[in-house]
Amino acid sequence: MGNKETGRRKFIKNSLKGTAGAALMGIPSIVPAKVLGKYSPSNRINVGVIGVGRIARDWDIPGTIKHDVARVLAVSDLDSKRMEAGKKLVDDYYIKKGQTGYNSTKTYPDYEELLADKDIDAIILATPDHWHVLPAIQAVRAGKHIYMEKPASLCISEGRILSDEVMKSGKVLQVGSQQRSMPQFKKACELVRNGRIGKLHTIYVGLPVDKAEESTVEKVMPVPANLNFEKWLGATPYVPYTEKLVHPQHDYSRPGWLRCEQFGAGMITGWGSHHFDIANWGMGTENTGPIEISGAADWPDAKALWDVHGNFKTETVFANGVKVLASNEYPNGVKFVGSEGWIFVTRGNYSVTASDPVSKGNNSKALDASDPKILSSVIGPNEIHLIDSKGHHLDWLNSIMIGEKNIAPIEAGHRACSICLLNHTVMKLKRKLYWDPVAERFKNDDEANSMLVRAQRWPYQIEPGFNIRTTVQS
Repeated sequence: MGNKETGRRKFIKNSLKGTAGAALMGIPSIVPAKVLGKYSPSNRINVGVIGVGRIARDWDIPGTIKHDVARVLAVSDLDSKRMEAGKKLVDDYYIKKGQTGYNSTKTYPDYEELLADKDIDAIILATPDHWHVLPAIQAVRAGKHIYMEKPASLCISEGRILSDEVMKSGKVLQVGSQQRSMPQFKKACELVRNGRIGKLHTIYVGLPVDKAEESTVEKVMPVPANLNFEKWLGATPYVPYTEKLVHPQHDYSRPGWLRCEQFGAGMITGWGSHHFDIANWGMGTENTGPIEISGAADWPDAKALWDVHGNFKTETVFANGVKVLASNEYPNGVKFVGSEGWIFVTRGNYSVTASDPVSKGNNSKALDASDPKILSSVIGPNEIHLIDSKGHHLDWLNSIMIGEKNIAPIEAGHRACSICLLNHTVMKLKRKLYWDPVAERFKNDDEANSMLVRAQRWPYQIEPGFNIRTTVQS
C-alpha cells in the first residue's frame, strides 16, 4: 500500500505542474477527474465505512463520496439491515452518476474483514462511541488512514494510547470536529489568538443536554436476527437487549445508546467534543490540558435506562489563567471574553443531522462580537493564520493524497475529549480536582485516577502491549 500511495502522490503533484494548482503549491481545493483519469482506481483513495447508521448516512458518506479522489468501496455494520441499506446508498449514488465499470459495494459483517481488504486505503469510523479506539488502533496497524467521528475515546487513558499509536504509524487520522471547517469558527479563533479582544480571560461553553428518561424500567426484548448484539456491546458489560439501548430498527432517528453511560458520556462529550475543541483552538492549547476542574450535574434515577447527565455547570482552569465555564444554561456555542471585548461563535441554523439543536431567533447569528469592528479586522500576513478548510472530508482526503496538513489531528481531538471527560469526572465526584496535563493524571486522588480507565470485556480489550492500566500508572 505504501508504494501505491507514494505513486499516487507523485502522479498528482507532477500532473498539477503547469496548471492552476501549481499556483497553490500543489494543493488544490479538489483534485479534478481529468487529472486523475476519470475512473482510474489506481489514482483514487478506496474508502471503507465502518458503522452505517445515522451520522454515516447523513454526513460522512455524502461528505466523502462526492469527491472524485475517493471511491467508497465497502461498508460494514453489525446490523445487517443497516449494512445492506448502506450498500444500496453507495450503489445508487454511483449508478446515478453512470460510472461505467462500477462493481457493487462490498459488505463485511465484521469490520476486521474490511480492515484485511488490501484494496481499501482508508476508513470512515462512524461507530457508537464505545467502538472508536479499538478499531482505530487496528486500522492504523493494518495500514489504513482514518476519518473518525468524535469523541476520541470514552476514557483518557485509551485516548492517549490511540493518539500515540496513530503518530507512531505515520497514518492520517482526522477527527470529525467539523466546526474547524466552518469559516466562522476559524475567524473567531484567529481573532482571539491575534489579540483582537485583548487578553483572553474567560470562555463560556454552552451545550445542550438530554432530558431524563420518563420511564425508569425498559422491558427486555428478543435480539433482532439482523443484529450481532453480543459484539455490538463490545468491551462494555453484557446486558439484556432492548431497542432503546441500541438504535431504532425502523428508521435512523437519534439512537438510544447516546443516552446510556455504558456507551457514552452524554452531551458533555457529544457536543462538548466540538465546543471544547474550539475553545482549545482559540486559546492555542490543542496539545495540552487544564490544571483544575470543578463542577456538578443533575443525574436521573439510578434505575433509568437513559442515564447520562442532565443540567450541569463546570469550571475548568488552564495554566495560562483562562477559565472555561461550561453549562447548558449558556447559549449553544463558544464565547471568548477578553480585556477589550468578546466574540461569540456558534453554528447558527446549520445542522448535520435532523436532531441537532439549532439557534433560533436572535441567537441565529453564527458570529457576533461586542464591537462590529472586531469582526471586520483583517489578520495581517505576519500574524497567526489557522488552516483554511476546503471542506472537512476533503481536507482528510487531501491529507492522505498530497500531504496537506490535517485540520483536526488525533492529538487535538484527544485533548478536546480529555476536557470533556475531566468535566464528566468532576460532575460525578462533585469536588474540585487537580490535573497534570503532562502526566495525564489527577494529583493525589486515587478515586479520580481510577476513572481514567474502563473495564474491558473479553475478547474486546486492547491487545497486550497496550495494556491500559499499565500505561496509566507508568
